[in-house]
Amino acid sequence: MMFHITYLSDGLKVKGYLCLPHGFELPESALSELLESIYPAVTLPITQIASSIKPNKKDVRKHKLPVLIYCRGGIGRVGSVKTEWLEQFANHGHIVFAPSYRGTEGGEGRDEFGGQDIEDVLSGYRLLENLPFVDADRIAVMGFSRGSINATLAAVNMPRVNTCILWSGVADLAQTYEERIDLRKMLKRVIGGSPMKTPKSYIARSPIAMAEQIRCPVLVIHGTGDAQVNFSHGLQMTKKLQEIGANVTLHEYTELGHHFPKDIHNMATERMFNWINQSSTSSTSSPASLS
Repeated sequence: MMFHITYLSDGLKVKGYLCLPHGFELPESALSELLESIYPAVTLPITQIASSIKPNKKDVRKHKLPVLIYCRGGIGRVGSVKTEWLEQFANHGHIVFAPSYRGTEGGEGRDEFGGQDIEDVLSGYRLLENLPFVDADRIAVMGFSRGSINATLAAVNMPRVNTCILWSGVADLAQTYEERIDLRKMLKRVIGGSPMKTPKSYIARSPIAMAEQIRCPVLVIHGTGDAQVNFSHGLQMTKKLQEIGANVTLHEYTELGHHFPKDIHNMATERMFNWINQSSTSSTSSPASLS
């Protein structure tokens, strides 16, 4: 069951998706009441866009379920939330929440590529904590491509984030500026200049610069043939986390690009959730590993 919701972030009305695991249901009216209790005196539209076809559906309000926050890549319409990914992720028994980021899909504000838009993820996290059917001790955050910036910032700013996954993720935004000539105009417009002109802005958006502040286990997923976010980003992030003794695992996919073929994507997703479940139940940090 999937809803397209509106919620508040920095006082802005922004958009996101809430997807329940297969076989669970929640009346749209009940979700509206929950949002009204969290955001009183504000009208926030909700649209149900999918429902499970399972005949005997369970009321999600009678359960406490883990959550995956999926931070999309790209900016604007490029790299928008993949609803098919939401459904796939939810099939692994997790509620899935995906912020669209401000300025997108009718949301107010302006996406800053890891600037003030990080509040859209943090506000979404706080919203989830207040939903009675969410297990607040099992909230994982996953960032794809540029979304790794937002996911890392969420892991740094929200101490209760249980696990962090960086999938085909940017680690060093200044490196991305050098590698992706096609993105330079957008980056200068959104961030306010080049890495030479505004170095602090690029450092503040680079997961590798935040590595020492991450307190939860980290999974890095990356294809060695990625032409959009070079594999060196994933490798450097992994090595940095290893150097500081963090709990990090690398899932390396030989010769694969930014997006994996469907069968391998499905397998990579299953491996990811196996890792999430194992890491979520681990009471102590284990040594960094490669797999």
